[in-house]
Amino acid sequence: MRKREVERFRRLLEAQLVEVLEKEDRAAEDLPGAGEEERPDPADRATAEEVRARSLRLHDREQRLEGKIRAALARLEAGTFGQCVACGAAIPPERLRARPVTDRCVSCKVEAEGRERLARA
Repeated sequence: MRKREVERFRRLLEAQLVEVLEKEDRAAEDLPGAGEEERPDPADRATAEEVRARSLRLHDREQRLEGKIRAALARLEAGTFGQCVACGAAIPPERLRARPVTDRCVSCKVEAEGRERLARA
């Protein structure tokens, strides 16, 4: 991968990291507290619990994305960005442009997802 492409991906990933960290901060601030006043109405309590669960899922999702971005930046530093971690093949530039945090080629990703589905079943 050319130096210019590497720098372009570095800037893109760093911008994504800043955005994710800002979202995490906002999500943490907006997260309804468990110690909020008791809601006597069961429907109000259920709604509050659903909002809290959704907020936690979004926060968890942002944290996972942060980890993927940091891993991609580490691969850039190591000079392995754009190589599949499973088979070592080059990941097509189109795939990297669409999803810069990707660490697998399409065939290895499909295979990994198949194993995950079987493990969940």
